[in-house]
Amino acid sequence: MITLIGTGHVFKLSNQLLNIFDKINPNALCVELDSQRYQALLLKQTDPEKYKESAKKLPYFYRILSQFQENMAERYGVKPGDEMMTTINYAHAHQIPLVCIDMHAQSMFSTMLKTMPITEKMKFFLSGLGSIFVRKDNIDQQVKNITNDVDSYLSIIGDKFPTIKKILIDERNKYMAQNIIKLQDTYEHIIAVMGDGHIPGIKTILKENNIDPEIIRLKELQKYKINDSDQATASFHVEYQQF
Repeated sequence: MITLIGTGHVFKLSNQLLNIFDKINPNALCVELDSQRYQALLLKQTDPEKYKESAKKLPYFYRILSQFQENMAERYGVKPGDEMMTTINYAHAHQIPLVCIDMHAQSMFSTMLKTMPITEKMKFFLSGLGSIFVRKDNIDQQVKNITNDVDSYLSIIGDKFPTIKKILIDERNKYMAQNIIKLQDTYEHIIAVMGDGHIPGIKTILKENNIDPEIIRLKELQKYKINDSDQATASFHVEYQQF
């Protein structure tokens, strides 16, 4: 059995995820990370200053997206990647194999920049710059709109930034779906935690391969009953895999 959980980087979802993990008791946990981002996320928790220095080496477009997520998350009282750290910590604490299923970020952005027309680059740059000055109430409404209809939002992204959608969404969907399919031979019940925008595409690919996954979208996740138990943070040996 495969369960796909759609999350949002600016929402507080840790307790909901822990509740689901306890209920399902998976044999493997997958995260929307590659090995580099996995290590960077751990470094951010243990040595924020060193993380800031290492982040300067990341591709410019990646830094724009990361900064936007940082700004959004700060407005909602969370840290970007909290849902990934919750999954990682749970795997550590429960001795569950953790698998990074995403494409390598630097290669991905390098390909995107090489293939993106100059007009699309300019639109993306101006969008990133404009987001710094957006009023909080406007952002709140945009987040609400996106959460209520992620699929329509992806269509809009595809119209405005076709190269970004192709590389950052469509190609990653194929890559992550294939990695999840490979894991089926080893693990009986897999949970994959990813941004909600990847759910429709990965679900379609899995169904084309005669796999009918259980789906928990972001809207459903936000309504899940929250336990009072604290998030697992103990550090143990974890079986980590990277495709």
